[in-house]
Amino acid sequence: MPTPRAVLGFALLALALAAVAPLPVGGAAAPPAGPPRVLRIDVDGVIAPATARYIARAVRQAEQERAEALLIRLDTPGGLLKSMDDITKAMLNAGVPLIVWVGPEGARAASAGVWVTYAAHIAAMAPATRIGAAHPVGVGQGQGEQDRTLMEKVTNDAVASLQAIARRRGRNAAWAERAVRQSVSATADEAVRLDVVDLVAPTVDHLLRRVHGRTVETALGPRRLRTADARVVAVGMDVTEQFLSLLSDPNVGFILLNIGIVGILAELYNPGAILPGVVGGIALILGLASFAILEVNVAGLLLIALAVLLFIADIKVPGHGVLTVGGVVAFIFGAILLTERQAPFLRISLQLIVAVALAMAAFSLFALGAGLRAQRRAPAMVGLEVVGQVGVARSDLAPAGTVHVAGEEWSAVAVDGTIPAGQRVRVVGREGLRLYVEPETRR
Repeated sequence: MPTPRAVLGFALLALALAAVAPLPVGGAAAPPAGPPRVLRIDVDGVIAPATARYIARAVRQAEQERAEALLIRLDTPGGLLKSMDDITKAMLNAGVPLIVWVGPEGARAASAGVWVTYAAHIAAMAPATRIGAAHPVGVGQGQGEQDRTLMEKVTNDAVASLQAIARRRGRNAAWAERAVRQSVSATADEAVRLDVVDLVAPTVDHLLRRVHGRTVETALGPRRLRTADARVVAVGMDVTEQFLSLLSDPNVGFILLNIGIVGILAELYNPGAILPGVVGGIALILGLASFAILEVNVAGLLLIALAVLLFIADIKVPGHGVLTVGGVVAFIFGAILLTERQAPFLRISLQLIVAVALAMAAFSLFALGAGLRAQRRAPAMVGLEVVGQVGVARSDLAPAGTVHVAGEEWSAVAVDGTIPAGQRVRVVGREGLRLYVEPETRR
């Protein structure tokens, strides 16, 4: 007769087995109740860090929700190599079937889009679409030996990467090499004939019916697709991804950079205004962050910095506008050089460059005119003795700011400590149009 301890041991063992039995083995979780679900994401435009984050999140979500598949509708001219690598890593290690559809009609999967298409378990294209032109751009475009060597290295690495994915997914590795080295492209029908993609499908519904019943090999094992009657659920970008996508646009980055420059210059011209400096500082940092994503030409940034210095110099030194003209020329060349190593779709618009250059020149001339007007008013104040007079701080003096003395607004500096706005001050010294003040209560 078993002892009570033995009975208790058998009972605990039975409970443990009952708890473990329903758990999925090897990640092959049972599908959720109800009709099968296919998650869908839309990838349009340049492949950038926001795109990589979007696709990786969608893969994780499809795995967690045990979706039947993740459908990626693709239309891209290409993008950044780092982002492309992040996307293919996520796709090759996905535990859910991935379907890439290049669509709708007129769409393309160029450059980095070829890698995304090749990495899918099932690749399809709509009629009148194209794929290819995958030669790397953005590095080694000079004529020197080092540039040619760098381009050769990048090209060879790209070929090896795409061929490895092609063999993993059973696609045409020879065409993959030609797409990288010779920038060849193929229409939808040609891509099917060349074994680059699996089929041509005019719509998503048609595609899901065509792939129903196919078995694909995921990172968690084989999966048989049940997509004929699947419910398609759209998954959009979250706020963070939309923000990063906005920063990845070189035109947006260029505008932010110039808002930052104008804001900081406005703060320098009007000490104590605060708002222009805060807005300018934030915009400048965001603009630099945008260009850090795009890996811009440092020479372009230096030319833009020179242009800003020339604008400032034309205000401080009477140059009759010559320095401003030089600043406009330096600004335009700097902006062109900024993204000249990138593919055409990652370059700053020339029309935007000219428009912003003219706006910067107009701002500089406006500031110059304001300075000249102040100089014309100066003789009327030369004979005005303000030392010893009492006024009111218009802004915080920490130590620089503005005060109202003798019926005029003056730039002022607190001789000791900080003086809050609204406090009465006494003038203790003057240097041109700048006053030196202290709190009235000190004497």
